[in-house]
Amino acid sequence: MKKKAWEAMKIYTKTGDDGTTGLFSGARVTKTHPRVEAYGTADELNSVIGVARTHDISEQADTWLERVQNQLFYLGADLATPQDAKSDHVVRIDEDAIHWLEQTIDEMTAALPPLKHFVLPGGTTGAAHLHVARTVCRRAERCVVTLMTHEPIGDLPMRYLNRLSDWLFTLARWENHQQGISEAKWRVR
Repeated sequence: MKKKAWEAMKIYTKTGDDGTTGLFSGARVTKTHPRVEAYGTADELNSVIGVARTHDISEQADTWLERVQNQLFYLGADLATPQDAKSDHVVRIDEDAIHWLEQTIDEMTAALPPLKHFVLPGGTTGAAHLHVARTVCRRAERCVVTLMTHEPIGDLPMRYLNRLSDWLFTLARWENHQQGISEAKWRVR
């Protein structure tokens, strides 16, 4: 009897009960390994973006965020797979994803008033969650830098996350602007 697709993957394997996890390459590493920290934080970012999508954001932002969530799965697979791993099924983050982020940053920035001061994170609930996503993205960047000091991973994951944090900041501003919410300026004492 043929198994159905949803029956093929068990949620629990018990293989991590010893504090290790498997990489796409088949290797096992501790759950505190820098590689696991990096892809785990990218996964956390994906979840935070999922929360942002449940709030008062525009249809355009929702469409863009869904695209980013899919890109973050590629990034996670990239970070979970050593550069020298022999794997035909891993799709890594690519230049096209970075280019798309830059293109949409430019598009959003053209519709925004010039940024002349620091702004406080906030505004609409959706925009506030985008700011939280931005800070998680910055943490993911730091995790990737740590991973890069341990082993080669290529430059695309770092470039993607650096651009994504800028994109999330710009999207939060753009969402507030779309909703007619003024930005709260940081007031220096």
